[in-house]
Formats: sequence, C-alpha cells, structure tokens
Amino acid sequence: MPVAQAPLMQIDCIGRRLRALGARPGHEARVLRLWAQALPQDGGRRRIEDFLPLALRAALPALSDELAGLARLQSEHPGADGSARLLVALADGLTVESVLLPRDGLCVSTQVGCAVGCVFCMTGQGGLLRQLGSAEMVAQVALARTLRPVRRVVFMGMGEPAHNLDNVLAAIELLGTAGAVGHKNLVFSTVGDARVFERLPQGRVKPALALSLHTTKAALRAELLPRAPRMDPAELVAAGEAYARATGYPIQYQWTLIEGVNDGADEVEGIVALLSSRYAMMNLIPYNAVAGLAYRRPSWERAAEMARALNRRGILTRLRRSAGQDVDGGCGQLRARAATGSARCIPIQPAA
Repeated sequence: MPVAQAPLMQIDCIGRRLRALGARPGHEARVLRLWAQALPQDGGRRRIEDFLPLALRAALPALSDELAGLARLQSEHPGADGSARLLVALADGLTVESVLLPRDGLCVSTQVGCAVGCVFCMTGQGGLLRQLGSAEMVAQVALARTLRPVRRVVFMGMGEPAHNLDNVLAAIELLGTAGAVGHKNLVFSTVGDARVFERLPQGRVKPALALSLHTTKAALRAELLPRAPRMDPAELVAAGEAYARATGYPIQYQWTLIEGVNDGADEVEGIVALLSSRYAMMNLIPYNAVAGLAYRRPSWERAAEMARALNRRGILTRLRRSAGQDVDGGCGQLRARAATGSARCIPIQPAA
C-alpha cells in the first residue's frame, strides 16, 4: 500500500518531496524555478533525461499536476482598465482572489478570509477561515503567468500578510530569487504590526512596503480597523520611515477614500503633518462600494481635489482607481458573489 504524500502547500514540503526523489540542490532549484515562472518542466537547453535523477523524472508529471492543483482558475472577470479579477480555487475547494493588474502586476491573497475585520471590507466580514501556505501564494503567481507576464507581485489581496508572516516571507524569498521578480517589485502590504518591522529587514529578499493608513486619527483608525494592532498613525509612519531609509524603497501609504469619513480638509492637514519630508508616497484609492455596507465612494472630483491639495503641500500623492471597480470587484466581493451564485464572470471551460 503506497504511503500517503504530504500535501504541497508549503515550499519546504516541495523541497522535501524532491529530495526524497533523489533531487540534489541543483535539481531542486531547477524544478522550483520552472514552476514559479510557469515554464514547462521538460523545457530548457538541458534535456531532463540528461540531468534529473530517474525517480524524479518518473514522478515529475504527477508532481507538476499537483503543483498546478494548488491554484486553479475558477473564473475570470476582466475590467475595462486592463485588469482582471481571478477567482482561484485551492486544492481543498476553498477560493481566494487574485488580480491581474495593468503593467504586468499581480495582487495575491495570503489568507482565506481575514481576521482584521476592516469595517469597509467584504473580506473582513466573514472572518478568517485558514492561512494560505507559502506554495499556495507562489501558485497564484504561476497561474497568473499562464495568462500574461507578471513582473510585479503585491501581497495585497484577501488576508493580512502580517498574520501569516512566515509563509508570506517564504513566498517572497522564492519569488525574489527563482521566481525572477525584482525585490522592489515585491510589495508587502499590512495594516501595521511590530513583527513586520522586525522581520522584513532580516530577510534575504527585502520587499517594498505598503502601509494601510486610511486616517491620521488614532480613534477613527481603531473604528475602521477594529482588530488591527494598536499602532498610532504617527508610530506607524515612524516605523515605515526607518524601513524605507534602510532599504531605499519609499513607503507606499494606502488610503481608502470613504465619503464623509476620511476625505475632509482635516485629514489633508493630518497627512501633511505626518508625511512631510518622509521618504513616502500616498495612494488615494476611492472606496469600492460593497452591497449591504453603508460606506460610499466619494466623487472622482472630490478625490482628485484631495490629491491636488496634498501634492500642492509637498506630499507625493497618486489617485488610483481600484482595479475592477466596473465589475464590482472589491476585495472579497468576487468570492462572496460566487458563494451565492451571483458572480458575473467568464467561466473557465474544462479541457476537452
């Protein structure tokens, strides 16, 4: 009776499987590189029969299928802006979202659900179901690369990366090495956690950092992000600044603009006070409305005026459109609609 194999949800599990099949470091590196870059395992200048051990060659087709099964495309939802939201099925039947971004970017998920509970986010409404393994994150990249080139990966999808730190950092290391993604093109997004500022500088691959700020008022931030670590906005900016100076990458501050909540002149003044002379840029992202929640997106004119006001005051600010707004694709919405059978999508037909 064959011995059951451990599922390959973690990168180190893949390595152990390969070593059990006789792989040496060079063999293991080749398999991981080709997988992460969505290249065929039997491709390249060296024929696998001249390079890989016999046991590994024999197991490679089934292994490749297993790796592909970590993240399969369930449906695709293209946006008019060139983005495409992907509903991705995991091996256990749960789903997460990835987003193909314009200019060869990809946003990946790190958890099924999220425990932070941001009051304006659909993902946070259902809580945390489970952590994603490091291999499941890389598998989202490998899947996306079968659809279009991916040269930038942001860990900004479903979940809070700081709550799955070991797995996220393992995925970042593989993508920044074998995965051929430039280190500054790997972006770790977080609401802020002391462990992030301790661990990220220690890594072999140091990603850029995006910090979800959303307001300069500590009390309001606690209301909007009820289960985020209690880091005062000034404390968060100070920690971000230290990381920016150490890595040479400016911090990206994320600000979801919500009408009547954080789009006022008082917040403009607060941002100027916090970010003046900082190695940073502000991303203003008008809220992507969620059915059943009372929050609303401000007009584009109002958002543009806030961006202009900040730029006039010396704060480098970009006004961004949330990818997929035209398909109601805010984080978590696609997965929620699929669960109720109301998703508007292009179904992926099974192979003949």
